[in-house]
Amino acid sequence: MQKNQIGIIGCGNPLMGNDGAGILVMQRFEGRYAGVDCIDGGTGGFGLIPLMEAYEKVVIVDAMVGVSDRIGDVLTFEAPPSRDLPACALHDIGIKEAVTIARELGYVGEVVTVGIETGETRAFSQVIDPMVEEGIQVATQKIQELLRRWGCEAEGLLTST
Repeated sequence: MQKNQIGIIGCGNPLMGNDGAGILVMQRFEGRYAGVDCIDGGTGGFGLIPLMEAYEKVVIVDAMVGVSDRIGDVLTFEAPPSRDLPACALHDIGIKEAVTIARELGYVGEVVTVGIETGETRAFSQVIDPMVEEGIQVATQKIQELLRRWGCEAEGLLTST
């Protein structure tokens, strides 16, 4: 199967409330841009490494905890997130380590990480806090801008879900 040049990987667990924010953002791009694959990265960790393979450019979008004082804030990292930041997720390794390993193995070129500060996550909940919903909107806009910068043409208007 021929892969596209760009992959959007959404990470998170939609059964843990706000932790599903990355998956929700990724789903907004499914089928909207020619040349872009949308991939459910599950809860990330080591599993992200083969998902990045063969893509020239990758966007990873995930819920993050403790990277901002305000729930719903969106941070964009052109380089892997700093080790100075608190652990971003409950995965076996973080995004920084997965991106670093994938780059060292030659699996991926450019990687941009988009993180949404989600604060508390709730087990066995599909409820997203309103401030996180706002962050999902902002993250969607940031990824749209990035895709335009990378030369992608929209197949249709993105709609809210």
